[in-house]
Amino acid sequence: MSANNDTISKTLKVSVALCVVCAVFVSAAAVALKPQQLANKALDRKTNILAAADLNDPNKTVDELFDANVTAKVLDMTTGTWAEGIDPLTYDEQKAAKDPAQAVVLGDKDIAGIKQHARYKVVYMVKSGDEIEKLILPVHGKGLWSTLYGFMALEGDFNTVVGLGFYSHAETPGLGGEVDNPSWKAVWKGKKVYGDDFENAEIGLIKGKVDPAGKNAAHQIDGLAGATLTSNGVTNLVKFWLGENGYAPFLAKLRAGEV
Repeated sequence: MSANNDTISKTLKVSVALCVVCAVFVSAAAVALKPQQLANKALDRKTNILAAADLNDPNKTVDELFDANVTAKVLDMTTGTWAEGIDPLTYDEQKAAKDPAQAVVLGDKDIAGIKQHARYKVVYMVKSGDEIEKLILPVHGKGLWSTLYGFMALEGDFNTVVGLGFYSHAETPGLGGEVDNPSWKAVWKGKKVYGDDFENAEIGLIKGKVDPAGKNAAHQIDGLAGATLTSNGVTNLVKFWLGENGYAPFLAKLRAGEV
């Protein structure tokens, strides 16, 4: 008499064996692909930094263009000065932001909706000798559906915008997702963050189109049609990061030659 292969115990054994084999293959694939995933992540970051800084050369790869033009350095947000002993190439800012020992809790200062951020942040510079020609700053804040992560680049006066771009968000396509629209991103170029006294970040989105002849046109950005909450989120995150609880103390030290 042949053995019965349809018993529950045998079915379970086969199922468990298949699960183990699949788990081994998935784990092996994850380990094997991790270096490539990390490389792709680094490449995407460099691409977005170069885009914010308006650096482009079709004759060079992203790595070549980045390495030839951009210098990375770690900033201590609590002092507005450079941090020592932290490698900007390996530092994980998002991981640090979740560590109570490395995080700055914002409380009622949190207009960007991020609750807390890492004490140390990697900033990027395009330099000519000792002079900073462009400064690229990581920024992030809450939109409608997601947290937007990106970079804002400033000219060497630390007031004039070179560009703003987001590399990660989940805003509504065609509405808040228009933050990716090249035409909208182009309107940021040349705008001023601060007034003459450099006291407050005055830049922000308005409802509708900016009147070029308007009194505050130099600080105003066209709003995103049908995306009021995303527009407000972008304004709030820019004002936060360029304000007194963000990079403003550091920028003041740069203008004064103290850093």
